[in-house]
Amino acid sequence: MQTHELGVVAMSSDPTASAAWLAEHFGFVRNVDIGWYVDVQHPDHPAVYLDLIRLGHESVPPVLRDRPGGFLALLVEDADAEERRLRAAGLEFAKPVTTEPWGQRRFQVEGPDHLVVEVLQQVAPDPQWLADHGLAAG
Repeated sequence: MQTHELGVVAMSSDPTASAAWLAEHFGFVRNVDIGWYVDVQHPDHPAVYLDLIRLGHESVPPVLRDRPGGFLALLVEDADAEERRLRAAGLEFAKPVTTEPWGQRRFQVEGPDHLVVEVLQQVAPDPQWLADHGLAAG
């Protein structure tokens, strides 16, 4: 299978409000907004789309139709700078800034309808953690 774009879906009681939150705090741009469906995209990644779909809409498989939320990860150069910026903006943090032994410095914020955005930066992994998990440094 050859793909040209990647789409991710999150469920929302108010897709327009969720899209506005993503635009305000993370720089997403709204492409389409027809009320029950909003498509956003980050200018740095033109082949990746995030679709926000209203809870209960018949286009969604029944098993997911009434479950709000989603999880989106954004890789950045400086997680600490982003944490300061988003904290100053008053966002709700689901996970504080943490340096993980596998080589990530990350935090999570929660937006409308349990839409969680993880902001992460790659850092050097802990050599002992790598060794303990049978992984080679490098």
